[in-house]
Amino acid sequence: MKNLILSIFVSLALIGCSEKKATPTAAPVDVSAGKAVAERNCKGCHGLDGGGGAPGIPHLAGQRERYLLASLNEYKDGKRVHAALKEMTGNMSDAEIRSVVAYYASLPPVANAAAKDIQLSSPYQEGKALAVRCAKCHGEDGNSKTPGTPTLAGQQAHYLVTAIEEYHQGDRKAAIMGSMLRGSKRLDLEKLALYYASQTPAQRAAPAFGDPVAGEPATAMCGGCHGAHGISIDGATPSLAGQDATYLLNAMKAYKKSRQNWGMQRYIAGLSDKDMENIAAYYSIQKSQPADVVPNTVKEVVEKCNRCHDADSNPAMAVPTMNGQDRDYLVMALRAYRDGRRQSSMMHNMSFAYSNAMIEGIASWYASQPADKH
Repeated sequence: MKNLILSIFVSLALIGCSEKKATPTAAPVDVSAGKAVAERNCKGCHGLDGGGGAPGIPHLAGQRERYLLASLNEYKDGKRVHAALKEMTGNMSDAEIRSVVAYYASLPPVANAAAKDIQLSSPYQEGKALAVRCAKCHGEDGNSKTPGTPTLAGQQAHYLVTAIEEYHQGDRKAAIMGSMLRGSKRLDLEKLALYYASQTPAQRAAPAFGDPVAGEPATAMCGGCHGAHGISIDGATPSLAGQDATYLLNAMKAYKKSRQNWGMQRYIAGLSDKDMENIAAYYSIQKSQPADVVPNTVKEVVEKCNRCHDADSNPAMAVPTMNGQDRDYLVMALRAYRDGRRQSSMMHNMSFAYSNAMIEGIASWYASQPADKH
């Protein structure tokens, strides 16, 4: 019986070994075959040297092989949206995909004559420079000391951009604001807003009018949009905490008369002048906080990105190198991750709060760096 059990055990062990030996190993990748695939399918956009043929087309030369393979498979599976690439990869075998990936990864990075290892200014710094023309009314750091003039420090960036554009379009009436920054590009307005959003709002003393204690229960409806104690968590909705009381009162009266906003008009219509004074007084003395924390330089932002993307990162990670990459492509890719048009929860969460100005700063930084070879 013991001999029978022993013989069965040995037989099973031998079967296991034979099956293990019979398992085929992955065939070596034929880089020359990959060049033929590139000639047939990829040359028109990426060239045989792996350089993008036009702005917005990524450089493939010297890119991490693992990343390129994952990317092509994502196009093939429809996880990335690009009609031409989906059709092209759908007609390629796994062996062809592996070979063309190996080919481009084996090439030296494309030399970028414009690439220099320089430190670029950030949207924050550029926004600070733009804010100089606003300081006379709104204070050097966005904390207004003039009754009736709003504090901009700590305000939601998206809201600020929208408000400035409304003044330019005439949707809000203020002659000086209608002319200030007129003709500025939206990216410049975003930079200005980022600067103000990162400033710390000053604590205000109680105003000469209104009763803050009576105003608190009257803000129950306001909190649904403007946040607890007037600190908004919605980029499109302004924070009211720490705001100038006279400005808040004037704004509420404007909604009651002519300023357009369906929700605000309906709520304000039921308030008395005393109610509005109390609400303005309550919000003005609430302690506020910056809506955003913006690094002083783009380099500080990319240092977080470099935990995965720099030259010393784990090469086994399926993430791209970005130094020397085409700037327009980086802008499009980062926007796609931010807006959820590319599937990556990590990248979406990392970029969700980035404005177009911040994304362009990041892209410009990486495009200016000498390319890495992996």
